[in-house]
Amino acid sequence: MALRAIRAAARLEADDVDEMRAAVADLLREVMSRNGIGEESFVSILFTCTPDIHSGFPAAAARELGFSDVPLMCAQEMDVVDGMSRVVRMMAYAELDVPRNQVRHVFLRGAESLRQDLGDD
Repeated sequence: MALRAIRAAARLEADDVDEMRAAVADLLREVMSRNGIGEESFVSILFTCTPDIHSGFPAAAARELGFSDVPLMCAQEMDVVDGMSRVVRMMAYAELDVPRNQVRHVFLRGAESLRQDLGDD
């Protein structure tokens, strides 16, 4: 086992708390599914949001999904001119039994264009 970082991002259709919950749920489910892991594999998760998201904390959405003993943190993404709007990003640190180049990163809901070199859809 090794500590690995897993990147993930999703774009919200609107700055809405239910949309936030759904996007975070999608990200976490896909990260776990694609990497063959459960909640117990996570060491910590850092969430960021673009500055135009005000409806809620992605960490709160993760807690609602049962991530109660995984350290979670939220931060604001840089406000870059012409950057994609309404994006929730996730950097999850997890114990995985694969080399770093076999980690499966997840980009959903229109965020696929952010890192085409990392996505695998």
